[in-house]
Amino acid sequence: MVERVMLMGPGSTGPLNARLIAAAYRDEQEATDKVVRLGSAIDAYLFASPVPYEFARKAGVLTMPATFVPLGGASLHEALLRATLDDRFDPTRASLDVLGRADVVEAYSEVDLPVDGIHVHEELTNTAQLTSFHEGLWRRKATKMAITCVRGVAERLEAIGVPVIRLRPTNAGVRSALQTAGLLGAHHRLEEAQLGVVVVDVPTLRDSSRRSTPRYWREELRLSLHRLLLQEAHRINATAHRLDDHSFMITATRGSLVTATEGFRQPPFVERIKAELGIAIEVGIGMGRTTQDAETHARAALNRAQASRQSFAVDREGRSLVPAQRAPARQSSEPLRTKGRETLMRLSEKISEEDGPLVVDAENAGRMLGVTSRTARRLLRTLVEEGLAWPLPPNRTLQPGRPRQLYRLIVEKLDKDAAGK
Repeated sequence: MVERVMLMGPGSTGPLNARLIAAAYRDEQEATDKVVRLGSAIDAYLFASPVPYEFARKAGVLTMPATFVPLGGASLHEALLRATLDDRFDPTRASLDVLGRADVVEAYSEVDLPVDGIHVHEELTNTAQLTSFHEGLWRRKATKMAITCVRGVAERLEAIGVPVIRLRPTNAGVRSALQTAGLLGAHHRLEEAQLGVVVVDVPTLRDSSRRSTPRYWREELRLSLHRLLLQEAHRINATAHRLDDHSFMITATRGSLVTATEGFRQPPFVERIKAELGIAIEVGIGMGRTTQDAETHARAALNRAQASRQSFAVDREGRSLVPAQRAPARQSSEPLRTKGRETLMRLSEKISEEDGPLVVDAENAGRMLGVTSRTARRLLRTLVEEGLAWPLPPNRTLQPGRPRQLYRLIVEKLDKDAAGK
């Protein structure tokens, strides 16, 4: 597995320049000793699975940020698919180790497999105890197969004839974990390299079953939202993926999230998604030294924000993050350059190039500004609010649909500002 990660490494850490150092082992418990030997020469640790990570964490040797290649989700789906295609296995009567029971039940439900005959050993113990767990159930004929996260357990079960499948990380899971590790190691100072997770919840999708909205509409909204979140994540050197039908997760560092939230004053992504998709989202941010810790804190922050509508970010100790103090504004004799004035200047320059009239609608404004019609409509309303445009009577035509709303741009105010200077 370490060799596989090393082979996928070049170019898999996104825009970050990271050097991978291999630390292979024969048994997962040896990972603790590997961490001690490497010491402070490493900026971030990427474990091949949650098993060696847990051994190192419980031993108290992790002094740098660490994460691991996940084995749930798609990896479990892949194992179940292998089991259903092989007559030797029966995944409906199986024992599983290390994974949480809730995650196992969810994975089984997603592929329409019953869970009455499954047995889960959630706690990570030594190889002998996990082997005994699987073997005991199989000998009592309570199960017909085992699914394990531990290589040593798989080897022992195969030796005594227990049908067994070992969970294998997917390529997508490895790439995502590499990017996360790259983010963790991007800064040498541990405080800045704290892993930050943003959990985005979408009430519109969560409540869709009660509203009986068409399935195709929900899928289109999920795809559009995922596309926007990927763009936002790329902008701050982060990664984004879908968690379930109504929530997404963005993995970043504390430093990048400070910028995206204006020092934790504003929840990220909210305004753009509302402007372009017309829906509200709920956001929770959590910090931690691992993805799991940060996600736990992010969900706590989301619950807190939903209850109080105040704090939306939690540090790695579970405390609310206090927004940084805003620097005092400088006094200036120059006219305030508001967002509306900047929009008006850009539109004025484009119209001058095209020698067109000072009247636009959302579609034309969007083309000139390089944004969607929805965003352009919001910007034009801002111009009206700031007295920089006049809404004209709708341009009614015989065409079906909403009539075009025209706006007359008041570029004369830009000339007054220039004269004032």
